[in-house]
Amino acid sequence: MQLLSEQELERRKDREELYSLGINPYPAESFVINATAEDIHKNYENSKTDYKDISIAGRLMSRRIMGSASFAEIQDSTGRLQIYVRRDDISTDANPEFYNTVFKKLLGIGDFIGVTGYIFTTQTGEISLHVTKLTVLSKAVKPLPIVKRDEDGTVFDGFTDPEQRYRQRYVDLTVNPEVKNTFVTRSKIISNMRRYFDDNGWLEVETPILQAVHGGAAARPFQTHHNTLDMPLFLRIANELYLKRLIVGGFDGVYEFGKMFRNEGMDRTHNPEFTSMEIYVAYKDYIWMMEMVEQLLEKVTQTIHGVTAVQVGGKTIDFAGPYRRLTMFDSIKEYAGIDVSELDEQGLRDVCAKLGIEVDASMGKGKLIDEIFGAKVEANLIQPTYITDYPIEMTPLAKKHRSKPGLVERFELFVNGKEIANAYSELNDPIDQRERFEEQLKLAARGDDEAMAMDEDFLRALEYGMPPTSGLGIGIDRLTMLLTDNSTIQEVLFFPQMRPEKKAVELTEEEKIIVELLKVKHPASLPDLKTETGLSGKKWDISIKGLTQKGLVKVTKEGESLLVDLIDS
Repeated sequence: MQLLSEQELERRKDREELYSLGINPYPAESFVINATAEDIHKNYENSKTDYKDISIAGRLMSRRIMGSASFAEIQDSTGRLQIYVRRDDISTDANPEFYNTVFKKLLGIGDFIGVTGYIFTTQTGEISLHVTKLTVLSKAVKPLPIVKRDEDGTVFDGFTDPEQRYRQRYVDLTVNPEVKNTFVTRSKIISNMRRYFDDNGWLEVETPILQAVHGGAAARPFQTHHNTLDMPLFLRIANELYLKRLIVGGFDGVYEFGKMFRNEGMDRTHNPEFTSMEIYVAYKDYIWMMEMVEQLLEKVTQTIHGVTAVQVGGKTIDFAGPYRRLTMFDSIKEYAGIDVSELDEQGLRDVCAKLGIEVDASMGKGKLIDEIFGAKVEANLIQPTYITDYPIEMTPLAKKHRSKPGLVERFELFVNGKEIANAYSELNDPIDQRERFEEQLKLAARGDDEAMAMDEDFLRALEYGMPPTSGLGIGIDRLTMLLTDNSTIQEVLFFPQMRPEKKAVELTEEEKIIVELLKVKHPASLPDLKTETGLSGKKWDISIKGLTQKGLVKVTKEGESLLVDLIDS
């Protein structure tokens, strides 16, 4: 049963009253809009004659009732506009009490209304809409949080709790409209990247999200089951292997923006589903790709911000190329003071132990080097930096280095201490690729749940021949974090993954008495607490049993004493 607050109950009464007056608070008809708040504020002063017959809709966000006339604010998708409402203007012969009853009593903050009228300037210089007709469009039965702002724009009693904001993004966007800017920027990042690729003649494609064999990255997948085929399927951890199949098929360049899914930990930079852009271009290598990425990010940053240098967490980061290039081994030598290039697996384990880096038996050479790099190097890479030439064990899908044995032609782009792009000269030798997959199977047998699976169909595609190819993946969420100066991935996702919401527990009056006493003193002696509550034996037994079943209190025995304590939620 839904528990309703006093305000919620009152709003439901208002809804019923609207129906009783013959007003449908959820009308089916379209409401014609011919202006926005932003347009009016921006252009009215220069073109006043164009604003004599205006129709606008949005949420009612504030009211100042002054007898037979009122000022209010309406908020649409572009901003807020003050409206002026007079009793004699909106009341009709059919409904002479429309102003007094509907507007003043039955409408509230958060309700959607449509208003028609003309724009004027108040004596205080405020651009406003003089309302000649008001239409109820949607009655909100749950009140919005009241966010107060002073004349300088300073916010009081703001809707700022991160968990509430992420769970109720619809409320966040309404009462904190500046949050929209982040998501507008995110959209612009994607659209500008898409435009750059299209201008170069590369084709946007779609590849399967449900895959029989997960591959293209080192990660733990989500698994499901297809009933009709009676087979397991995996949510993709990457789309790489399918995109390279299309290169085999004859496309010179393909790219995809899409969701990836990895069953891994969550923190300020990780969400179990995230957006990635992957692109593959035939007859290119990773050196060419470095230059392309520089051009791409410079163009995107310039288009969005007007400059290539952006402020991120108090630091100025410049996306203008060329970017610094540093090999994986040289970066560890520079920031950790250790040359790991000639070390075997045991030597790497000794280094990890010396540096206090936690490892386990499932980790091979590649994982161990990656752990050292992550612990000692990443945080130092603030300005855009390419880390290049990775050990072959770390990258099963990249081509062997043309001049450095034991390495592959790979780079990762790091900015502000985080990886935002990963690229290879793609491995197109089917025999070599099979051997690399077999090495991954050995790691899986050792317990590495992120090792890649054998993909026979992908190997078959390579056997038909794939031209020299360079591939790139960019994490859209992390790039958006950089270009909007946000430190957590949750701020750039409309609906980040959250733990299940805790349901409010309904307590009896007797249970409330016990809980309140325990809040003052806990743990408490059971006999003393029972006496203090003043409850009868039967009511005490029912109440203490109810609280334990609801997971709110626990009863423990210490020696001969019984203690009652609150359970931390």
